[in-house]
Amino acid sequence: MTAVEVLFRYGMPPGETEMGALGQMSDVYGIRRVRFDERERTIRVEYDATRLNESSVEKLLRSAGFDVRERLALV
Repeated sequence: MTAVEVLFRYGMPPGETEMGALGQMSDVYGIRRVRFDERERTIRVEYDATRLNESSVEKLLRSAGFDVRERLALV
């Protein structure tokens, strides 16, 4: 297993439906942790790179209803 993190900035604040979907993302095989920062408007996802990639994680977030605007560099 290769644990990798990716950080996304979102636009519109998520509603109740999106937050519920965010909680269910950890049930997806390969997703290890999802952290949401409302103040910074970011979502950080730790995933298993042998199962998923950045594009598939972004697609999961978009399908959950998140207004993903950009991928950010992790510093």
